[in-house]
Amino acid sequence: MQFLIKYSIIISSALLSLSSCASQKYDSDYAFSLIEKQCSFGPRVPGSDSHDECVKFLIQELEKYADTIYVQEFEKSMSYSKKKISFKNIIAVLNADSGGKIMLFSHYDSRPFSSEKDTPTPGANDGGSSTALLISLARYFKENKYRGHLEFVFFDGEDGGRELYYDEWFEGSKHFAENYKDPLPDIAILVDMIGDKDLSIYKEGNSEISNPKLNEKVFLNAKKLKKNSFKSSIGYFVDDDHIALNSKGFRCINLIDMNYEYWHTPYDTPDKCSKKSLSDVAEVLIKTINER
Repeated sequence: MQFLIKYSIIISSALLSLSSCASQKYDSDYAFSLIEKQCSFGPRVPGSDSHDECVKFLIQELEKYADTIYVQEFEKSMSYSKKKISFKNIIAVLNADSGGKIMLFSHYDSRPFSSEKDTPTPGANDGGSSTALLISLARYFKENKYRGHLEFVFFDGEDGGRELYYDEWFEGSKHFAENYKDPLPDIAILVDMIGDKDLSIYKEGNSEISNPKLNEKVFLNAKKLKKNSFKSSIGYFVDDDHIALNSKGFRCINLIDMNYEYWHTPYDTPDKCSKKSLSDVAEVLIKTINER
């Protein structure tokens, strides 16, 4: 009897150990809640109270998972504001002393304008979904004890440009790239507008030029995972935050769905987004990062 009890304890301990080592599943419910939370503040237009509240929330959430968080703040005069705008890039780092640096990028601001006059864009998918994805991935890799160097970079001021003011796009990524002094990452991936219900991510042309090997790897992993939301052909060339990064040698690719009917409208709201879409992109990135 004593032998059986001891044997039972050993087996239980082993099962407990195996259970603790098992990978935690990606939590798309959590990711979707982050889209809703960002939108609850109101449009995240730089210089607004809603934007400031969202910045506080993003930092508080990232503090749960990141080892280090930096805020890169800078000011610039913008045509849509009578006073200078204070922009804030947020950088969250896991395992800074490890090798194999991987950097994931998003923007979190929302557009000061929309298809309707004097109405900003809520930015649930455009800015909100990619930001939610990155935070949820920080949680995933923290819980699964990922050992490599991961950086999650959230750009501000991506979406302020318009006709006659083209230089007011991509403020955060331009400032980040111009001031970047650290070693370049082994892998750099920008995500943008990846949460809509009818997700179709085609290869982005500038990404194919800057890093065809990484682009192919991502889309091959999507095929292996049977993620039909990824389409392995070039669908568009997009000016986005990766352009400034690639001018400094990052060789960053962009995962984006440009076929989104609510883009830059007042109807880019959380109900247009999907947990499945978030999960599709997350699982492809998780596989790509784990295979680094």
